[in-house]
Amino acid sequence: MPKRARAFAIGIALALAIAACLSATARAESGWPEIVAEAEGQEVFWNAWGGDERINAYIAWVGERVAADYGVTLRHVKLADTAEAVARVLAEKAAGRDEGGAIDLIWINGENFAAMKENGLLYGPIAGLLPNFALVDVAGKPTTLIDFTVPTEGYEAPWGAAKINFIYDSARVEAPPRSMAAFLDWARAHPGRFTYPAPPDFIGSTFLKQIVIETMADPGLLQAPVPDDATFAAATAPLWDYLDALHPHLWRHGETFPTSGTAQRQLLDDGEVDISISFYPSEASSLIAQDLLPGTARVFVLDGGTIGNVHFVAIPYNARSKEGALVVANFLMSPEAQARKQDIAYWGDETVLAVGKLPPEERKLFDELPLGAAALTPEQLGPTLLEPHPSWMTRIEAEWLTRYSR
Repeated sequence: MPKRARAFAIGIALALAIAACLSATARAESGWPEIVAEAEGQEVFWNAWGGDERINAYIAWVGERVAADYGVTLRHVKLADTAEAVARVLAEKAAGRDEGGAIDLIWINGENFAAMKENGLLYGPIAGLLPNFALVDVAGKPTTLIDFTVPTEGYEAPWGAAKINFIYDSARVEAPPRSMAAFLDWARAHPGRFTYPAPPDFIGSTFLKQIVIETMADPGLLQAPVPDDATFAAATAPLWDYLDALHPHLWRHGETFPTSGTAQRQLLDDGEVDISISFYPSEASSLIAQDLLPGTARVFVLDGGTIGNVHFVAIPYNARSKEGALVVANFLMSPEAQARKQDIAYWGDETVLAVGKLPPEERKLFDELPLGAAALTPEQLGPTLLEPHPSWMTRIEAEWLTRYSR
């Protein structure tokens, strides 16, 4: 499909998604009191990545708030990989367990959402049932409705925005690299001073996406499913060439990789590497404030832009506590929860709300948030690149494991 045709198709899909979600939101008010009443006393098992203590603490706070306000008990089931939850729901469906499932809510996006949607594993649409969805900036942040090129169609509720950035120690790095080509040159000149988490860790996988976008002859191909094996092989050949050249110059010669973003960040704090990768532009400031990174840590992005996306929650089709899960999803989009989430003292994740359209008292929650020592302005963060279609990353991750996993 030509680039112009792909862009037109994505634009049409986005317009339809906005219209559908806004129409559904208009219906939220009428049924919400009944949902809240049904939710009281329910126990919600939220399967969510558990690899960061700051995020775990934030989820614990959410649990305290929904318990106090709605009588909902939230249980955080900590995952190393969201695919674990998808596999659980798929197994339950195969076994005929269409009610009373073990999972009520999932933190999800990308290929995991695409897999659940394709296999009919989602309850909904849910976005239009949630009053706070009306506060989401669906026009200014279209990725609140399009998840890695796949229209959400209301089956997900957005609760945070992320963008790849790089944290470096300015006491050791004067001129950080500003492109993937420059990264390779920098690694050669500074052997052992950089690494990335092993896929399928989402930070490691996104680093691979960044390389693919910068090395492919036609990165527009990434906005549609992989057409065939030959196209995949030809399009990703520069990625493998790049990694073959990069790995010998990485930490421990690329023979082993950190298992998570948290483990990679610890290497930076310990002085074993000079650059790490983050998915939250405010993370460096947050970590400095918590004495988890040196005060000399700073942030840079790439001149051509870096990948950004929105993360969501979704409810499995067979969830036991659907009403409780809806209450949690709605609270996550509240100004109170979104402002705390963006606060670098707690997380530093960007909001999905249209802050400028909030009432003055709620807008004030965001206006008073500290930026921190290492923050970049929105202008300094530069362009945001679109996520590839999930089919590309499913195959790239599998190929990476075949080539480099030991």
